[in-house]
Amino acid sequence: MEFSIEVGSLEKQSTACVVVGVFESGKLSASAKALDKLSGGLISDLVSGGDMDGKSGSSLVLHRTPGIAAARVLLVGLGKEKDFHEKEYLSAVSNAVRQVYGLGGADAMIYLPELPVGKRDLAWKVRHATLVAQDALYRFDQLKSKKPEPQRPLRQISFCVNRRSEVSDANAGLAEGLAIGSGVELAKNLGNLPANLCTPSFLAEEAKNLAKDYGLAVEVLERADMEKLGMNTLLSVARGSHEPPKFIVLRHAGGAAGSKPVVLVGKGVTFDTGGISLKPGAEMDEMKYDMCGAASVLGTMKAAAIMALPLNLIGVIPATENMPGGAATKPGDIITSMSGQTVEILNTDAEGRLILCDALTYVERFDPDCVVDIATLTGACVIALGNVASGLFCNDSALTEELLRAGVEAQDRAWQLPLWDDYQDQLKSNFADMANIGGRAGGSITAACFLSRFTKKYTWAHVDIAGTAWRSGKEKGATGRPVPLLAHFLLERAIQAPKGSGKQKSK
Repeated sequence: MEFSIEVGSLEKQSTACVVVGVFESGKLSASAKALDKLSGGLISDLVSGGDMDGKSGSSLVLHRTPGIAAARVLLVGLGKEKDFHEKEYLSAVSNAVRQVYGLGGADAMIYLPELPVGKRDLAWKVRHATLVAQDALYRFDQLKSKKPEPQRPLRQISFCVNRRSEVSDANAGLAEGLAIGSGVELAKNLGNLPANLCTPSFLAEEAKNLAKDYGLAVEVLERADMEKLGMNTLLSVARGSHEPPKFIVLRHAGGAAGSKPVVLVGKGVTFDTGGISLKPGAEMDEMKYDMCGAASVLGTMKAAAIMALPLNLIGVIPATENMPGGAATKPGDIITSMSGQTVEILNTDAEGRLILCDALTYVERFDPDCVVDIATLTGACVIALGNVASGLFCNDSALTEELLRAGVEAQDRAWQLPLWDDYQDQLKSNFADMANIGGRAGGSITAACFLSRFTKKYTWAHVDIAGTAWRSGKEKGATGRPVPLLAHFLLERAIQAPKGSGKQKSK
């Protein structure tokens, strides 16, 4: 699919389909009014006659309309004008793209970015229209023996502006949307791959390919390297699996020399059976998504490299399977972490925190400006926040505000949950420095409290994406979240970054 920005008069737009909006009140968008005039009032007649009610999710296709050069006109319902905000705008774009895809035309020109969306500027509207369009068009069918193809596949989408003075901002938004969308697509693809293909070794190869294609530096630590470093909690999770664990480090050196890096740490459990604390069989297939934290780090690294962000950025991925077996870690075992702190394993299904704690200790060597870990960590977070918001825990108020703002900007929101010392008591152990679980009450919070014990030396945030990384049911599949949140967080940091002599090269 090709995306572009176009400017020009509607009467000259010879395309398979032109897309404009209609509000529930019957009010036409500016471009719809222009088309109505060209058609001699046909559009307003159809709206007033009840053929198009303008409700959100509605649409009407006009074919070979007199006076209009486009082969088709797609009228998209916008809902009530007073309620037309970010969510409604994105829904309208998504609806438009899905409808256009099914019409059989090779190209489409979409005029929806002309609509006012609160205080959002044109770059924001185009960036998010691009992201929504890519999401609407996404298919994961590479493992199917037969792939259905439309008779005339949609090949190009243009977002249209009315003035040449708007082209620069629109192109900037388009470039960012394509970059972030590419990262989201990578995260989705990795998440959707089955665990027999997407192993820790596969993730390591994917990281090497990213490094080769986008000028990143990469290092992959093997089991022997982890043993020398004392990454015993990570290795305790890997003990039951025949797949070797990998510890992946990717570097984007786009910032000024010597500037402290932002470090992203992604949980990479490529399949989670629960280990000896075996999960129920129902929906266990979805545990292939337990590496979506790792996928989001790879996706964000790709987006940052494409945008050549002037930041020093490091992505760290501890990757392993969690399997039962004769060598697997048992409930009651006590493990000494890389930090020297000891952990009593009360439940082997609380494994994500065990691989993350060693990774969080490892990243101290980078003297980071901040560290953000991303993990499908707790079912408790799904109970707390559902599938709408990711859970956010942080030891620094400024970083908290940055991430919350980025989530709103990205329409990939997070919600802060407490990280109070009151919850630490639930992790007490009679035999070790801490237990790896704190009971059912406040499960997502005690998991974050566990991680906080390994992050005392730097500014840190934890994003629990257990409820947002994938969808279940009929629409089952990875969402690519929170790549948009992380990318917008980095974009804002890039604006504030001092101009330096970063040597990053990106394709």
